[in-house]
Amino acid sequence: THVPVGEDQKQHLELTRDIAQKFNADFKVDFFALPEPLILGAATRVMSLRDGTKKMSKSDPSDYSRITMTDDADTIAKKIRKATSDPDLLPGPEALDAGGAVPDALRQARPEACNLLGIYAALTDKSMRAVLDEFAGSQFSHFKAVLTDVAVAALGPIGAEMKRLCDDPATIDAVLRDGAAR
Repeated sequence: THVPVGEDQKQHLELTRDIAQKFNADFKVDFFALPEPLILGAATRVMSLRDGTKKMSKSDPSDYSRITMTDDADTIAKKIRKATSDPDLLPGPEALDAGGAVPDALRQARPEACNLLGIYAALTDKSMRAVLDEFAGSQFSHFKAVLTDVAVAALGPIGAEMKRLCDDPATIDAVLRDGAAR
């Protein structure tokens, strides 16, 4: 009934809702639930590591614009270190609106900073207020070093597991055979 999605994936869920609603109406049944989007967390829209005004996308020609599930720890670290930032110090929690959200004016003025802060908040499961408390007035070099460690710890094992599975097609075949048998 509820599907966790990013802000930019909501339209796909709307299509699912439309199809379910049409099927239920055409066959006069209540067969398919109409899924509701759950848009939660600090990074509901992750932007490009190279341009904080564009969404992170696999179609971007630069590999440094995104982190993929197959990236190893060294590649993740390199991409975070090379991520575009800005020369200003990181803002403090006073930059947030009354509800603790990043105001649109700040997102427009400092898109790369907001993007990297949001990624850190999502990976550490902290509120944006807590992140800004932690890094208020810090240089980007310090913040990106910490973000790199967090991203490698959180995402590196995924890439390692993907590599392990890709290097062992017999395991994948066994899982597929087991699923087909069930």
